[in-house]
This record gives sequence, C-alpha cells and structure tokens, in this order.
Amino acid sequence: MLSRFVIHEPKSVEEASALLTAHGPEAAIYAGGTELLVVMKERLAHFPHLVNIKTIPGLGEISLDTSSISIGALATHRAIEHSALVRERLPVLAELEAHVANVRVRAAGTIGGNLCFAEPHSDPATLLVAWGTTLTLTSAEGARELPVEDFFLGMLETARQHDEVLTSIRVPLLPNDAVSAYERFKIHERPTATVAVVLRLAADEIVEARIVAGSVGPRPMRLPLAEAMLVGQRPVRALFASAAERARDEVEVTEDQFESSDYKRHLVRVLAERALTRALEWNGDE
Repeated sequence: MLSRFVIHEPKSVEEASALLTAHGPEAAIYAGGTELLVVMKERLAHFPHLVNIKTIPGLGEISLDTSSISIGALATHRAIEHSALVRERLPVLAELEAHVANVRVRAAGTIGGNLCFAEPHSDPATLLVAWGTTLTLTSAEGARELPVEDFFLGMLETARQHDEVLTSIRVPLLPNDAVSAYERFKIHERPTATVAVVLRLAADEIVEARIVAGSVGPRPMRLPLAEAMLVGQRPVRALFASAAERARDEVEVTEDQFESSDYKRHLVRVLAERALTRALEWNGDE
C-alpha cells in the first residue's frame, strides 16, 4: 500500500524544476510511474511530493531533422514501437521497443523514465549508448546536452541534477555506410544481458566499430578493446568470433544471486557474436 503523497501538475518544465527545488529530496518526477510506484509500494523509498510532468505539453513528440530523430522524454515505449518515423528510420529501435517488458508497461512506461531510473537491466540504454545518443536536461536555469554514455553513473544513479527534467532524446541517424544490430537474452521481463553494435564499412573494410554491453553490470559499457580488433579488417565471421571473445574478457560484470560472473561473460560473448553477424547479414556480406 502506498503512503500518502501530493501530486503537483506543472504546466511547464520551468515550473516543474521550481517544484523540485522547493521540495528538495522529498520530491520526485512522475511520468509513466512503472518503476517509481513499484519502489514506493514496496516501501523502498517514499516521496511525499510527486511532480507529474505528463501535464507539460510537447514532451511526448517524435520528430525528424536533417541528421537525427528527437524523441520526447514522455514518449511511451509503445508509441515509439508504433511510430512510422521510427519504424522507417530507426527500425532496430522499433524492434527493441516491441519487446520491452509487457504490453502494460509499454503502454504506460516512458523512454525518459526508463533512462532516468537507471535500472541496469534496461533495453533502450544499451542501444542508445551504441548510437551516440544525446540527452537534453532542462531546469529553471536553462538546458544542457549530455551524451547518454556520460549520463549513467552506476546502478540507479545518473548525472541528472535534482532540479533537472529530461526533456528529449536525440538519436543520430546512421550514415549510409553504417549498420547496427541489437541482441538480448532474457527469461523474464527484464533482460539478463544485452549487446548493441554499430559498424561503418568502406571498401569492404570496417572503418569504425562500437560495441556496448548492458544488463550485466551497473551501467551500459563500451568495449574499446573488442572494437579495436574490428577496425581495419574485413567483416567476416571468424573476426566477429574473435572480437566476441575479447568482449567476454573485457566486460566488467557484477555477480549477484541470480547469475555468476562467468555466466554473464558467456552471454556477452554469445550476444556480441550474434549482433555482429546480424549486422553483417544486414549489410549483405557473407
């Protein structure tokens, strides 16, 4: 059962920021509520003041400019999944969103809430880090942009200041010479391990590689040693198997009561090889 709380309904981001400042640590942002309300029901935390940002217009829009797609922080997973723009220009993201948790969570949960909660077992976080996504954080003092890679500091910990509201997620469009893939392993609603890759190819050679592993540690993690193995090489399956083994050895994992470190590393190796191979097949190269 939830303890009593007051819901504030600001009409602007600046008003929301002012409410967060006024009520300090007793206030939390309320968006989809799929994570926050569970925490409060379990009495793991209590916030007497919830700042409902769903009353602020414009925070759920999805739009295109010349080089990126901007996704409002209040866009639900289901809205992103069904967005014609996302399906056309970011099909990997649309496919990912179609498998987040369950349909109830996808209908209510927001992309901004998912990122700000910083639960390590997040689907979108891994892919957005691989794509070099930028977040816009806004307060009464103004707005700032931050790479999503720098946003996650640890388990349930982000670089968002208390008075800031995540307002938009800017996802750069991949260049024509780039391919991407995302792989996950899960047996429940949250993934046990995730891997996202981006490859840029020129003249039958990999000129840039990004590999990110998630859900096995406190935050999504790029794997630069595995990435370096790919650059300057032909995109063939044997190379991908070797890079996946390097990813297994490189990734930092946290051991818990459910999965051992060795098991998590094994999953990263398997998923990394699958993701790289899937990206290769997308490129049409065998």
